[in-house]
Amino acid sequence: MNAPAEESTPADSNQSSGEFSAGPGQKIISAFPAFSSRNFRLYFVGQIVSMIGTWLQMVAQGWLVYDMTHSAFWTGATAAASSLPTLFLSLLGGVIVDRYDRKTILLWTQSASMLLAFVLGIFTLTGIVTVTIIMVLAFLLGCVAAVATPAVQAFLSEMVDRDQLHSAVALNAAIFNASRVIGPAIAGLTIAWIGTGGAFIANGLSYIAVIVALLAIRSAVPWKKPQVHQPPLQSIREGIVYTWEHPLLRTIIMFVSVISIFGWSFMSMLPVVARDTYKLGSDGMGYLYSAFGIGSLAGTVFVSMSSGKIRTSLMVVGGIAVFSLGLCAFTFAADERIALVFLFIAGVGMLSAFATMTATVQRLVEDRYRGRVMSIYLMVLMGFMPLGNLQVGFLSEHFGTAVAIRIGSIVVLVATLFLIAYSKEIEKGWKEYKVSSK
Repeated sequence: MNAPAEESTPADSNQSSGEFSAGPGQKIISAFPAFSSRNFRLYFVGQIVSMIGTWLQMVAQGWLVYDMTHSAFWTGATAAASSLPTLFLSLLGGVIVDRYDRKTILLWTQSASMLLAFVLGIFTLTGIVTVTIIMVLAFLLGCVAAVATPAVQAFLSEMVDRDQLHSAVALNAAIFNASRVIGPAIAGLTIAWIGTGGAFIANGLSYIAVIVALLAIRSAVPWKKPQVHQPPLQSIREGIVYTWEHPLLRTIIMFVSVISIFGWSFMSMLPVVARDTYKLGSDGMGYLYSAFGIGSLAGTVFVSMSSGKIRTSLMVVGGIAVFSLGLCAFTFAADERIALVFLFIAGVGMLSAFATMTATVQRLVEDRYRGRVMSIYLMVLMGFMPLGNLQVGFLSEHFGTAVAIRIGSIVVLVATLFLIAYSKEIEKGWKEYKVSSK
């Protein structure tokens, strides 16, 4: 499918915003400026439907693998298979995103993801699914995501005006977390009613919404084809050098690498916690995912509403500290209701920090490097998750799930303390960089 971006002015991107010019709509726009953009409203609706389906599949996949193997290791390994390609292919994905029309890339990748979801659903419904088949399809889906994810992040800057970008980034994270709330809850019910195969088919159907939305979007900033195409390896090297020489980008990415390995990995163990610790069924597992998701949604909404009112460094450090302490407390909760509260708190902290860091990266990077820098950022964030999933699965097998998650939360907290200790040196390096780059 070839869908070249249509030219339009920034004003065009915000057409139809007049319908929100008074009353409650104006209050929504003042709190969330990105909603004044017609493009972003279309994207928001389509993407949230698609992401609900994605979470539905992720939860159903973890439940299916654990039901088939009763192994925490294989549950973590299957989760790792879907994110492993990001580690190896996202840099190439960044080159593709900087070289070709981002809207067209997204149309192709969403269509491919839809096809893979249908294939997994058919294998499961026919009863011939195996762990090997699940891992292969999860790996292929990860290959698609290695291109699609940086394309989404880069496309945000084309959908909205620059003064709406911070809000758009935060609300894009809110989409992820709103779907995290709804998707797992729906997954629990779907698995109970029509099985995991039905959940995979439902995910395939959900991609239709985002494909329709993309076809209707008219870019606020038309994509410009690069005049010179560098060899891929040279283009990747240029992006890496640019990122490493930028003090703030380098610090953010190093910090994210620790969180990706030791922080996010607890998510792959929630099916194990639900069954073995709290003796819950698939619906109870959905509640655990949703509790963290509700907290995450609250965190990203808070970031969008408080843009410019709270120091970026305070939002990041404070958010990660809240996440670490909340997650550590979760591992000591004997009752699932108390566990839900601590997961909510951890979600607020984690996504307050991550939405802020992502928006900061988007603001700092030059547009000609945007695809490659976002691919490096996402490679570290998502590509290192397989390492985290494997380590938490290994530690769970040998020392128990609670201990494995607790160790990760402590490592993240220690990294946050180091960030605080070296904050003056980081700020000094940033000032020197600004002077030297002029």
